[in-house]
Amino acid sequence: MNNNTSIKLPTSNFGPEKKLNIYFTAGIPKLKDTTEILKLIQYSGADYIEIGMPYSDPVADGPVIQKAHEIALKKGMTIAELFSQLKSVKSEMNIPIILMGYINPVLSFGFENFCKECKDSGVSGLIIPDLPAVEFEKNYRIILEKYSLNFIFLVTPETSDERIKYLDSLSSGFLYAVSSSSTTGNNAKEINNEEYLNRLANLGLKNPVMIGFGIKNKSDFDKVTKKADGGIIGTAFVNILLNNEDWAEKAESFIRSIIN
Repeated sequence: MNNNTSIKLPTSNFGPEKKLNIYFTAGIPKLKDTTEILKLIQYSGADYIEIGMPYSDPVADGPVIQKAHEIALKKGMTIAELFSQLKSVKSEMNIPIILMGYINPVLSFGFENFCKECKDSGVSGLIIPDLPAVEFEKNYRIILEKYSLNFIFLVTPETSDERIKYLDSLSSGFLYAVSSSSTTGNNAKEINNEEYLNRLANLGLKNPVMIGFGIKNKSDFDKVTKKADGGIIGTAFVNILLNNEDWAEKAESFIRSIIN
C-alpha cells in the first residue's frame, strides 16, 4: 500500500541503479484509463510515476503533451476526478506518485484542500513549475510539510550555480534538471549537455538529480544518467498512449526497453 510513500533515491555518488520516472497526462487516451496506466507503469518496473494534471495553458510543455492536455480536458478530466481515480487504486500502488501541474487550477481547488486530497490519495510529491520559489517559501511550504508532501523544483542549463543550490535547498525528494532550455518533447536528435551534467554533479547538492525533457529511448536515458540519479520520460510515453489502440502492450514494452 502506498500510504503516501516518501520519495527516496540513492544519494551516494550516483550509484549504479538509475531510477526511471514515467510521466503521463491524466485522462488519456480515455478518461478512465488513468488507473490502468498507473498499474501498468508500476508492473513494468518503473520507479516513480509522474501524472500531469490537465490544464488549458501548459506553457512548459511541447505540442504532444499540450495535445494530451486538450484531449483529457475534453473527456472531462478534472482534479477532483483524478483524486477519485487515485483513491480507487491506492491500495494497489507501492511506488511514489508525483503530480505535475500549474498553480492556477490548484489555487482554484484550494491549496490546502488540494494537499489534503493528495495525502488521502497516496500522492507523494508535487511539481508546479510556475510556483515562484519565494511564494513557496512564504506561503506554501508549511502546508506541504503539514501533509508530508515533497515539493520538487526545476533547474535548467541557464540556472546559475547559486540559484541551483537555493532551489535544491527548498526541494525534497529530488531536483528536476531540465536537459535543455526547451519545452517537453525536445526534438533534438541527441541530448548534448555534458557540461551541464558535470556542473550539477560537482555542486554537492543535497537532493538526487533526475533529468527530464527530450529523453526518448534507452540510449538517451543511459547517456543522461551517467552523472545523474535517474531520468524522466514523458513525451515518448504519451505518444504511445495517444497513437496506439493497443497502447498497453506497447507501453509496457517501451518501459521494459529502458530498464533492461
